[in-house]
Amino acid sequence: MSSAAPLKDARLEFRVTSEQKEAIEEAAAIEGRTVTDFSASALVERAHAVIEQERRLRVDAVRFDAFLEVMDRPARSLDGLRDLMNRESVFVD
Repeated sequence: MSSAAPLKDARLEFRVTSEQKEAIEEAAAIEGRTVTDFSASALVERAHAVIEQERRLRVDAVRFDAFLEVMDRPARSLDGLRDLMNRESVFVD
């Protein structure tokens, strides 16, 4: 069973400074990869990080402050919770 590499059917082109090009080529050589492979993987990794950061839950300052206020309140006793925590576990080793 062979796993063929995905078809590379799109192209990106961009300009870099000579210093950037030299650094990219050196890093690719250190990892034993082509400049294309090194660059594409670095760009995709960064793209995923940006997308993940954008999709994380965001809370405005007012709601976050309200959340912190609730979290800072002293714990209160909940009916039946102490009994529940003292029962023998239904899970066995």
